[in-house]
Amino acid sequence: MTDVKIAPSILSADFSRLGTDVESALNAGAEYVHVDVMDGRFVPNISIGPLVAASIRPIIVAHGAVMDVHLMVESPDEYLTDFVEAGADIITVHVETCPNLRGTIRNIRSLGARPGVALKPETVLDELGPVLSEVDLVLVMAVDPGFGGQSFVDGSTGRVCRMRGMLDRMGSAAELEVDGGIKVHNAAEVAKAGASVLVAGSAVFTKEGSIHENVSAIRLAANS
Repeated sequence: MTDVKIAPSILSADFSRLGTDVESALNAGAEYVHVDVMDGRFVPNISIGPLVAASIRPIIVAHGAVMDVHLMVESPDEYLTDFVEAGADIITVHVETCPNLRGTIRNIRSLGARPGVALKPETVLDELGPVLSEVDLVLVMAVDPGFGGQSFVDGSTGRVCRMRGMLDRMGSAAELEVDGGIKVHNAAEVAKAGASVLVAGSAVFTKEGSIHENVSAIRLAANS
């Protein structure tokens, strides 16, 4: 198993010092910065837009990291150009919000970003079967999307394992990302199930330990 990548979610960062928090996570070796975008319609919360993403892009570029944008919005196609222009390297959309998922994926790629696709915990994994060969990332949600700090949903590890099997059977090199409830105590089991990228928000940006210590602890656990 190759080393698991860590993707701190800025949803849990201190927005009064966002640049400093992102810099700290990247200095700790985080490979991705996860940007959760919510519209208050697909999920019951509103978060950030392209301007915030663009503001941290120079820090991400300076560290050679990846801006990983997760669109939890009802009409993702309306926002693709704005987030590509803001510097998104990966744009992940939800299967539940894309009536023409293949078209959305191809649009993301044509704009110059890598396409990803996400599923809510209750969505059947087979929904992704027709497009798995066309994406660079699959995001398995381990909580109901909308808020940070939630607990890992029972059964999520099994879903990760099944998705890993689906990707491996087709020879896909897509990243398998898991988001929601990732902590030091469960990072190893999720990585063992086949995740290659772990999104962690409240476990990184917390008053318990420094950002550097928290990123390092999750990485050590995941790769143990």
